Amino acid sequence: MYELVQAVFNGDEKTALHQLIYALSASGKRYFLRNEIFLFFADYCDQSQKPAYFYHSSSVGKLIQYTHEIIFEEESIWFVVRPRIASQEVWKLTADFNKFELMTPQALLDVRDRLVNRYQPHILEIDLHPFYESSPRIDDPRNIGQGLAFLNRYLCNQLLTDPQYWLEMLFKALQGLQHDGIRLLLSDRIPSGIHLAKQIKLALKLLNQLEPDEPYEKFRFDLQELGFEPGWGNTAARVCETLELLDRLIYSPQPGILETFVARVPAIFRVVLISIHGWVGQEDVIGRDETLGQVIYVLEQARSLENELREQIKLAGLDGLGMEPHVIILTRLIPNCEGTFCNLRLEKVQDTENAWILRVPFGEFNPEITNNWISKFEIWPYLEKFALDAEKELLAQFQGKPNLIVGNYSDGNLVAFLLSRWMKVTQCNIAHSLEKPKYLFSNLYWQDLEDKYHFSVQFTADLISMNAADFIITSSYQEIVGTPDTIGQYESYKCFTMPQLYHVVDGIDLFNPKFNFVPPGVNEKIFFPYSQKEDRNIKLCTQIHDLLFSREDPQIFGYLEQPNKRPIFAVASMTSVKNLTGLAECFGKSQALQDRCNLILFSSKLHPNEAKNPEEAEEIQKLYDIIERYHLNGKIRWVGMRIPSCNLGETYRVVADYQGIYVHFARFESFGRSILEAMISGLPTFATQFGGCLEIIENPENEFNLNPTDLEGTANKILGFVNQCNTYPEYWHEVSELMSQRIHNRYNWHLHSNQLLQLAKIFSFWNLVAPENNEARDGYMEALFYLIYKPRAEKILEKHKWG
Repeated sequence: MYELVQAVFNGDEKTALHQLIYALSASGKRYFLRNEIFLFFADYCDQSQKPAYFYHSSSVGKLIQYTHEIIFEEESIWFVVRPRIASQEVWKLTADFNKFELMTPQALLDVRDRLVNRYQPHILEIDLHPFYESSPRIDDPRNIGQGLAFLNRYLCNQLLTDPQYWLEMLFKALQGLQHDGIRLLLSDRIPSGIHLAKQIKLALKLLNQLEPDEPYEKFRFDLQELGFEPGWGNTAARVCETLELLDRLIYSPQPGILETFVARVPAIFRVVLISIHGWVGQEDVIGRDETLGQVIYVLEQARSLENELREQIKLAGLDGLGMEPHVIILTRLIPNCEGTFCNLRLEKVQDTENAWILRVPFGEFNPEITNNWISKFEIWPYLEKFALDAEKELLAQFQGKPNLIVGNYSDGNLVAFLLSRWMKVTQCNIAHSLEKPKYLFSNLYWQDLEDKYHFSVQFTADLISMNAADFIITSSYQEIVGTPDTIGQYESYKCFTMPQLYHVVDGIDLFNPKFNFVPPGVNEKIFFPYSQKEDRNIKLCTQIHDLLFSREDPQIFGYLEQPNKRPIFAVASMTSVKNLTGLAECFGKSQALQDRCNLILFSSKLHPNEAKNPEEAEEIQKLYDIIERYHLNGKIRWVGMRIPSCNLGETYRVVADYQGIYVHFARFESFGRSILEAMISGLPTFATQFGGCLEIIENPENEFNLNPTDLEGTANKILGFVNQCNTYPEYWHEVSELMSQRIHNRYNWHLHSNQLLQLAKIFSFWNLVAPENNEARDGYMEALFYLIYKPRAEKILEKHKWG
């Protein structure tokens, strides 16, 4: 980057930079984001009649391409430059253009404080770099999110470099395995790693004399004589394969061998999935709007994990010893449950044998508050007491400690940190959607937003939990580090200011192997291709057809004059971020779209008086206003009711019967569960370009990626597809099949659960061999919890007490 800056500063292009800075300054603003900078630079190039290459290929053009922010101060201009993904530099240009110098993150944070007139000379600095300094880290940003593969390679290299030490570490990890007091894999007859290597040879000699399908019970005692306890396999062939893998790992370690061996190690039986603030239930409620996607995710994850664990236990030969998986979804009990089952302490997860929802009530600080549902922005003061109570409940329910704790969203991740810290259990984080990048400048103006959102508490909780987590799984690469053009969700925590509270100089190591890309799946019993006619319910199909096109109901608005036109379909909650109103306005502004298509919208509410908050009421009313303004009656149908998942699955399929398309028009979407559902059902799907949706659809020409701020461009993209389908009828079927197969092959729960358990096992081993850094790191996180998080959470509690 230094060479590029020098080329601009010392070359002929310095004049171009000067004129751009002058134009920006003349606008009267002090702060510019990337898109604004681009517009000014493009305008400068046009007015100066610069050749086309100048915009992209000149030194100043490249500098502008990398620049994400420009901040003006009286004596200087600050450039926040991102030359590569996950890499940021800060450069200061003096107002007289005589000096361009590289600055520190601390200096940038001071500038941002001054920008909002909240600078103070001495402020708490949070710098987590020392806790990652001695840890192995990924070098290539393209490999961020592939921590498991990296650690497998790293550990194999260590086995080659210092085989005796790492053999003893491997032995120590295997020797410590037990479940309910029953020793697994190794007994005290094998005292060391070297002895283990010798005994494996003897065991293999024994096993090679047996029939491959010989049941484990028939040769169990022979193996125990050699020091091998249950858990290696359920047949002679399986035990032999597992021991051969370990033998090869000891003498010629390779990442593939390590991964396959670790997958067979019976180390996990009890799993806790934490999802606190939503309506976590299975009938009618299913999370309601605020956490609908998260609750569906956790329920499906619980079912899949139980199935995967049951299969692993069976293959390990442990089912005959009475061992079985136990999965618990930990959430809060809501006494005033509004007719749902959210007041039940214990509820079995449907379609499972031993997965349960365990609900623990909040301590009664104020029953008028804690007996009711509490928004995710207000929940913070109750979490520590909840964690204390939940620890007792979990130990009683499991009759022992869990092996893995998985947090969901900011509140669940914080409780996962506390429980993991107290119980000494491996912790996994799943953010789903971090709030900080969703609300522009939310950290800069946190004081103005505090009464409504309490971001000072939530952002602190995020920092604590993401750094304390043993591993983090994300649904997309972009969730971690974004794209060359946009900052990733986790990347936004790398360096930021909370003016007059603290500065985060280095908040997370994005190259740490704790980050792993493990996308969720979709329930293929409910969501499957429209073409699978034999699996569809004819009666349900007819009901959904009536719902979409003809039924009259107080919860349905609008009718379709020409119901046979190609439907544009969207499902979302009524929030400004989900942006159903933007899609309706795009449709309203395009007569060509209206001529060729109908618009069908699904939300859970239809009337402003049904809204749970002012924003929701405002979006509902805004949609009515758009329909009236653009005279969309007869061209739009809006269904405002909650329907069961099985009905929603058939809804996608009925729309596909009409060769419709699905549009996800959110302003930002970290992933997008409905995109998976629509695509696997066979609907060609368009989705926002902001967030992780780009990775789901993955089309080289960006044909199906939409910019929700560009309504005309969106209409043109959809029209282009519709026109191509009309000209070449097979095109719709080709796209439908490709999208459906992509979801089936890449986004399935079996793959998700397998990878999650593999990560839990390898990071448990990693914690065993490198515990020093973790203890220091977790102690620091604990200090942040008690010194920053807790006092600020108590302010919310005071507000609740006094109304």
